[in-house]
Amino acid sequence: MSWFPGAMSCKSKVAPSVDFDHSCSDSVEYLTLNFGPFETVHRWRRLPPCDEFVGARRSKHTVVAYRDAIYVFGGDNGKNMLNDLLRFDVKDCSWCRAFTTGTPPAPRYHHSAVVYGSSMFVFGGYTGDIYSNSNLKNKNDLFEYKFATGQWAEWKVEGRLVARSAHGATVYNDKLWIFAGYDGNARLNDMWTISLQDREQANWEEIEQSGEIPPSCCNFPVAVCQDKMFVFSGQSGAKITNNLFQFEFKGHIWTRIPTEHLLRGSPPPPQRRYGHTMVAFDRHLYVFGGAADNTLPNELHCYDVDSQTWEVIQASTDSEVIEFLSSWMPSGRLFHAAAVIHDAMYIFGGTVDNNVRSGEMYRFQFSCYPKCTLHEDYGKLWENRQFVLKKKRSLIHTVLGHIAIVTARCKWLRKKILQARDRQKQSKLECNEESEDSGSGSQKDSSGRSSRGPPLLEVSIREADAQPFEVLMQFLYTDKIQYPRRGHVQDVLLIMDVYKLALSFKLSRLEQLCVQYIEASVDLQNVLSVCENANKLQLDQLKEHCLNFVVKESHFNQVIMTKEFEHLSTPLIVEIVRRKQQPPPRVYSDLPVDIGTSLVQDMKACLEGAGHEFCDIILLLDGHPRPAHKAILAARSSYFEAMFRSFMPEDGQVNISIGEMVPSTQAFESMLRYIYYGDVNMPPEDSLYLFAAPYYYGFSNNRLQAYCKQNLEMNVTVENVLQILEAADKTQALDMKKHCLHIIVHQFTKVSKLPNLRSLSQPLLLDIIDSLASHISDKQCTEMSSDI
Repeated sequence: MSWFPGAMSCKSKVAPSVDFDHSCSDSVEYLTLNFGPFETVHRWRRLPPCDEFVGARRSKHTVVAYRDAIYVFGGDNGKNMLNDLLRFDVKDCSWCRAFTTGTPPAPRYHHSAVVYGSSMFVFGGYTGDIYSNSNLKNKNDLFEYKFATGQWAEWKVEGRLVARSAHGATVYNDKLWIFAGYDGNARLNDMWTISLQDREQANWEEIEQSGEIPPSCCNFPVAVCQDKMFVFSGQSGAKITNNLFQFEFKGHIWTRIPTEHLLRGSPPPPQRRYGHTMVAFDRHLYVFGGAADNTLPNELHCYDVDSQTWEVIQASTDSEVIEFLSSWMPSGRLFHAAAVIHDAMYIFGGTVDNNVRSGEMYRFQFSCYPKCTLHEDYGKLWENRQFVLKKKRSLIHTVLGHIAIVTARCKWLRKKILQARDRQKQSKLECNEESEDSGSGSQKDSSGRSSRGPPLLEVSIREADAQPFEVLMQFLYTDKIQYPRRGHVQDVLLIMDVYKLALSFKLSRLEQLCVQYIEASVDLQNVLSVCENANKLQLDQLKEHCLNFVVKESHFNQVIMTKEFEHLSTPLIVEIVRRKQQPPPRVYSDLPVDIGTSLVQDMKACLEGAGHEFCDIILLLDGHPRPAHKAILAARSSYFEAMFRSFMPEDGQVNISIGEMVPSTQAFESMLRYIYYGDVNMPPEDSLYLFAAPYYYGFSNNRLQAYCKQNLEMNVTVENVLQILEAADKTQALDMKKHCLHIIVHQFTKVSKLPNLRSLSQPLLLDIIDSLASHISDKQCTEMSSDI
């Protein structure tokens, strides 16, 4: 095997937090820093609550965001329904009653509210007197509130839209979209839309939905992200789940987001719940609160739409408020409401413990870093593979791959590759001896190099068929496998072959993925085929799952009446019948499941020494060699990809710099960690060296740059200020150097005791003295002289 270059593009995407100066002729990017004050990312803040004289504590209300204000409408205070409109200014952190004229909607709760243009639209909900339990009914009315004038107006709209409450609502493509809810008798799952552009022409239109439509439900949130609407959990009777569904506006198609790729041990989706909130920001969905199986959790769950993974956000805290953390984070609650302004989420009200209504307002600071492209970059590398597999029966099927990735991820294949490499070396020695005996040498071109490139390393894999082996290889590069299409038996059988390979190759992570995919894909149509194949391949765990599926009370009669059952092998029929008559006792195991190592973990180990014997390039940093892997460098950097493809150095050595600046050894190691496994944790001084690296080396996006900027702005301390001063001076980051000198001057008593001070260069020491002199006033100089 040898590295094979592939075409990779470098796209410059500017993160909101990074400033560039594109006016320079050489397109160099300049670092512009802002030294605060900053709001710590992932931090909760408790803001002033709503005073009772402004508005009641409440739940089942709505909030919307318009410009720099949160507007709260309706809900109930535990005794009465409300129809007041409150305004919270996020800059001043102040509450007031919003100015209104005209006739507002009747008091209500479980309605919906959205913003379109410069207006808020309120639809539906439950009205009446909850105290006397009279005149209670659902509504299908639509009201507009104009923020500029405070005018309420009802839209008289034609249409057959069923009155409802506890539904989902959002705005997309100039239309209001209404989904599901409760009509007073049953839960719904229909969808309606109305144009908000022209009040006179507006009418309700029912949408014909297709795909995996969510079950009828109510008390759920909706959020729009990347031109799709998402629905998570909610009250749906016996069918209540923690499924996440996405709706494509263009095709009106629903899709259930699979969770089978989430391994045991990785963050699972939130528990099923209702009365929660979900908002979208950047590429993420944030789920908070709700009632989850008789509990009121207060974790903040985050779903990454791109990677389809969940995580629980760990809230940041300031050291001085750690003891009072409970007062800064919202307690568990349901029927609260949430909205997003700029880069923060605001949560107001809700029902907390003992059915108490809340008037609290909380703010959560989002982070908006560009996504990690590690798996995507290695996935592109897989498309440019160069790895040879010899198939059984003398038929050769070539699967192209890269030694660096394969050996880092699979010990079984690593052993095979080492054996093949030893055979190749032995064969080369024998060829050289024959050449010397015959007096002939290898053909060389005018440059003295061999006219043929280095030979591919052939590795014979007799244990694998081509298609499942390609799926296995794709997993090595991306940590993922293709999800089987629903109802396609052949897809499931292919994953079973992959599972058999994973067992042979001792890939625990792939084993677990395959089992989860297959078990989730087994249904009444394919269970017998899967069971028979599991029996044939001696996959006992999957066979056991299929047998238990067949003998379920709700499945058994349907399965045995199929034609497939008639053609099933006699031993399997006997086993099914016996299983039905006498189910075996369930065996529970407390042993932890081995989920194997991830792509990130394996590439980290590769960089730290496990892949040393497969290094094929030397990176020179100020004359000091650092072995590395061409394939990995090329996968993550268009600079290296172009170099290795077009003008690879003959001596296999590459000098490392970032423009005209040579980074420190520590900063260079930080850059390699980012390249190999996406790590962005580094000392602030490294961030100065690496800020321009994404631009110079052509990384897929500026994720590293955004982290470097945030690291510099928030993490300069007395303890590290001298190291950062040196880095700022070397990289000519003048604003950072000025900031460091400012800290040194104001904290000189502490800085003077640092051992690093004595190792600073003479020019830097003179800069510090000059800054101290500028800071000290004439009066202070007089006082110092009198002391002398």
